[in-house]
Amino acid sequence: MNRKRSYDLYGEAVKYMPGGVNSPVRAFQSVHDEPFYVRKGKGAYLYDVDGNSYLDYVASWGAIILGHADDGVTDEVKQAVEDGTSYGACHPYEIEMAKLIAGAFPSIELVRLTSSGTEATMSAIRLARGFTGKSGVIKFRGCYHGHLDSLLVKAGSGLATFGIPDSKGILPDLAKHTYIAEFNNLKSVSAIVEGSQDIACVIVEPIMGNMGVILPNDGFLKGLETICRDSGILLIFDEVITGFRVAYGGAQHIYGIRPDVTCLGKIIGGGFPIGAFGGRKEIMEYLAPLGAVYQAGTLSGNPVAVRAGIYVLTYLREHPEIYAAMHDRVDAIKAVVLEIARRHGVPYRINGITGMFTGFFAEHDVNDDRSAGAEDRVIYERFFKGMLEEGIFFAPSPFEASFVTLSHGEKEMTKTADACERVFKRLMS
Repeated sequence: MNRKRSYDLYGEAVKYMPGGVNSPVRAFQSVHDEPFYVRKGKGAYLYDVDGNSYLDYVASWGAIILGHADDGVTDEVKQAVEDGTSYGACHPYEIEMAKLIAGAFPSIELVRLTSSGTEATMSAIRLARGFTGKSGVIKFRGCYHGHLDSLLVKAGSGLATFGIPDSKGILPDLAKHTYIAEFNNLKSVSAIVEGSQDIACVIVEPIMGNMGVILPNDGFLKGLETICRDSGILLIFDEVITGFRVAYGGAQHIYGIRPDVTCLGKIIGGGFPIGAFGGRKEIMEYLAPLGAVYQAGTLSGNPVAVRAGIYVLTYLREHPEIYAAMHDRVDAIKAVVLEIARRHGVPYRINGITGMFTGFFAEHDVNDDRSAGAEDRVIYERFFKGMLEEGIFFAPSPFEASFVTLSHGEKEMTKTADACERVFKRLMS
């Protein structure tokens, strides 16, 4: 596969941007390669500047659910742009978006829009501290909640990819208020809670997506909810990835949990930058202008992003059958690829749920950060490069989720299976 134009562009990019990229994992460093440059996306595919096409399982890291350049979304965006790109003032579409979110999540009575998922989690943490009057935050090893200082401790995703347990530039005075628990281990949470009276909140990805997909064990989330209720600690669900992807009401709908605050992003912008956080009225009313917890953003509630998101969320609400279809697609991929791996003697595990999955080159099941870290990264690099040569794009890191869209149909499933057959055979040769 020729990528000369992409390589030339990357050589130019490194002269002007750190590492040549605007987000670290895009640099392909963990797979010892250089990135391709996208010319356009349509449906389930990306097309690069060299004329290559790729069946896309990254889907803008989960933000795309209907498929790239969906006709309905693009028509809505064209009209929105003609009406103005940013107002710095209120507009009625903000209300419509808030109604859709509150209607999908019974735990959310009031919602505040932001410009990114990182802004949403950052604001949720500040709100929890303001509401409780406490400072401590419990997070889980390997969960990533954006690049805010208080939570960039023992995070997954890009940090795991580059082998960095913490980021430089984080003040010890901030990091000391962050306590690390183990995902799927309630005892680790209880030990922290019993040892400190200063815990404001627990923040968790209810389904981990930033060490690859790791599902909660039976009773883990319910037990977490009980610990928080009994201790006066706020429970924050980071559903930036899972919200509207695994179910219309997110992971909390699937597992029957009512967090105090929920963070959203990705899908709610229809491919545009956006985020949101919301929760119980008594908590959210601590935000300015009603309360003393300040949070603001010039582009929060951007009219173009909001209108694109309204189109997507309305479509998902009116077509609930799509979740069963995406669940079936993930199950089909899982069954076929696991059988291929078994026949070729490749140690492989797949964790998956509606709309998202991760394959781990591991001898044992993956249910936490430590078991995910045991994956064979050398084999993953060979797998990634092999699939890319086959025209299939998975994340350039073993510690990420893969995503299906509504545009991933039977043809795409067959293409994936056929490519896996050839690549897995080469892996063991």
